[in-house]
Amino acid sequence: MLIRKLFKFENAHIVRDCSTRRCSENIHGHSYKVEVLLESNYLDNGQMVYDFGLTKLYIKELIEAFDHGITLWNGDDKAYLNAMKQHSSRWIELPVSPSAEQFSRVIYLLVERVLACTQMQNGEREVTLHSIIVHETETGYAQGFREDAHSELMGKIALENIVFSEQIRSEWSDPKLWEKLLTHASLKMPKKV
Repeated sequence: MLIRKLFKFENAHIVRDCSTRRCSENIHGHSYKVEVLLESNYLDNGQMVYDFGLTKLYIKELIEAFDHGITLWNGDDKAYLNAMKQHSSRWIELPVSPSAEQFSRVIYLLVERVLACTQMQNGEREVTLHSIIVHETETGYAQGFREDAHSELMGKIALENIVFSEQIRSEWSDPKLWEKLLTHASLKMPKKV
């Protein structure tokens, strides 16, 4: 069975080297919608694949980390990167350019790691991430699957190379969340949310 949870965030970026001059030469923003599709052949004690309330913890926090921030590509001009970090407290630096395609891959890896680290508490079994859909506009989206997220052909994304600003990390329910995910530390879900 497949379930879907929708998240939203506002974010600014530049997508260097794309064909559209407006996108490749100017900071601009989008009202993103992100669909997280989870699947399992089993239902938990509440007759659910994965309680939507549980997605409001770490998954939502990581996706909302992009809200009202600027997403930077670490391969961009160093003066630009430094200026953006100097003038914005909410920024994320990625090892890939922040296109909708790369957002779907990055978010896939984030959610996949959360699920891998999560100690389930209510009989959830074999809950896996089917795909991530990132709507950049009303008419355009990118859908990323496991093979895309881990693709060498599309550029390797190591979670260790993603940097969240101090302000973003301080807003998480667990300020050590990122370190825990990077070290594969266990995330215990509460019995009730």
